[in-house]
Amino acid sequence: MVIRSRYPDVDIPDVALAEYVLRDAPARGDRVALVDGTTGRSYSYAMLDHLVGRCAAGLAERGVAKGDVVGIFAPNVPEYAVAFHGVARAGAIATTINSLYTPDEVAFQLRDAGARRLITVPPFLDRALPAARAVGIDDVIVFGEADGASSFADLVATGADVPEPAIDPPSDLVTLPYSSGTTGLAKGVMLTHRNLVANIAQFSAIRHIDETDVTLAILPFFHIYGQTVVLNGALRHGATVVTMPRFDLEQFLSLIQEHRVTALYVAPPVVVALGKSPLVDRYDLSSIRFIISGAAPLDADLQRSVAERLGCEVGQGYGLTETSPVTHASPQGLPTVYGSAGRLVPNTEARLVDPSTGADGTVGELWLRGPQVMTGYLGNAEATAATIDADGWLRTGDIATVDGEGWFTIVDRLKELIKYKGYQVPPAELEGLLLTHPAIADAAVIGVPDEDAGEIPKAFVVLKADAILTPAEIMGFVAGHVAPHKRIRDCELIEAIPKSPSGKILRRVLRERELAT
Repeated sequence: MVIRSRYPDVDIPDVALAEYVLRDAPARGDRVALVDGTTGRSYSYAMLDHLVGRCAAGLAERGVAKGDVVGIFAPNVPEYAVAFHGVARAGAIATTINSLYTPDEVAFQLRDAGARRLITVPPFLDRALPAARAVGIDDVIVFGEADGASSFADLVATGADVPEPAIDPPSDLVTLPYSSGTTGLAKGVMLTHRNLVANIAQFSAIRHIDETDVTLAILPFFHIYGQTVVLNGALRHGATVVTMPRFDLEQFLSLIQEHRVTALYVAPPVVVALGKSPLVDRYDLSSIRFIISGAAPLDADLQRSVAERLGCEVGQGYGLTETSPVTHASPQGLPTVYGSAGRLVPNTEARLVDPSTGADGTVGELWLRGPQVMTGYLGNAEATAATIDADGWLRTGDIATVDGEGWFTIVDRLKELIKYKGYQVPPAELEGLLLTHPAIADAAVIGVPDEDAGEIPKAFVVLKADAILTPAEIMGFVAGHVAPHKRIRDCELIEAIPKSPSGKILRRVLRERELAT
């Protein structure tokens, strides 16, 4: 059974990404586009558009041509937008690199992507330069000044003409982020100009912002969530984007108060902090109209409590790198369904497929189809074929349910379901329950091998400062709220839950920790 979006299809302009995002930038003139939250440095929309053109010209002058790949390895700073859209306007492809990567990880992505240039920041040069040398890149460019690299300021100071490459939006790639997909090593996700233009239009149809809005960019721009929703979507609609190079709760709250932030796009750990930290009460957060959480499931009770605490809408969204990323979101204008990932965005179809029988239903693995779906994994036809079938359906690896009103709920990752004596135990459900305990700051649950049961659920728990709670008490708390097969059978107190920059729990790290003990 094909489940279609309940919203009318939107028109998708047949234009290149930079043209679409910055179409109205000259007319917006002195309106502030980007602000560095750390220094206060800012760029107007007119200046942003000018510098993007200069960046494209500078790259072309250095030999960057249509289809070439340029690595961007930097934290969230205003110049990231100039570089990203400069690469796009030159007809080249940006491969955006995790700012926490080691030199070997950076080198792997640069090599796999076939990058010819690398743009970074001076503090990252201790990792960027060895990675560049390892793959034969001799042109490393930095925002600022540093020995061993050329200056981005010099790049954009060129007097060369802005290139005008012939871009075919449906087929020409614009960004190459990396994802492990449902399993395996990181792979280059091939996203076209049309993929991103489509997704901006789709998301905007049900979650709209405009020139009166201010958003705080704490989602990393290297991640597709921050890239599409903030770096592209917010700028497309004329909002002001305040950047943060790294997350610090007190600075985050201070910037919301200082800049009167109205729209927040976050991952669940930030919602946890907004719900539980006493620091929140010290700041005026009354400007916030809505918060959208994505990248991992958010517990319904936590979602509701934050909405009540802040007096604003707290919704959820869902997507994957492979879908540019948004496929679902809580729409504006409808009562929030807490715990739900939202409804399908326009131009998007879904199926829920039973992993064992292949039959469609109202619960199963979520399959998706729409104009935001990637063209495939770079140089990996086998992985592409395993993810997208001949009819264009992308297998997400996530188990979902849908109700009669078209609201989807993500139960868990297909591969992460714990099998306890044949019963399925979703880790996300137990994690959501653990986070309702007033002494627990964070939690993760994995399945560990057991001779009798096959697997048992084990919890890793981070306590709040000065809280005292034993593993036995934690297991007793869970046992009082769930069916017997879902009870936590082992529990360990740790200092921090390992997570990706987008907020997903790194269960692989916890499994490796378990094997090492």
